[in-house]
Amino acid sequence: MVTLLKKSNSYQEFNAAQDLINYALRSIADGSCRPGSWERQMINSLGLVANCYEHQIYREDYGEPK
Repeated sequence: MVTLLKKSNSYQEFNAAQDLINYALRSIADGSCRPGSWERQMINSLGLVANCYEHQIYREDYGEPK
């Protein structure tokens, strides 16, 4: 995938598979709290939504709250 994206002059620069994986996971996490988003639908189908208030809070930064 990384090789194909480099060939196609993608606007994102991925030097390794881990860069691509990190980008995809950040995108999923970012959209996971927007109702009706494709990201939310995907994590729901994977069973990755915690049934608690904290999971409904949108934060700009990832990880544990500061």
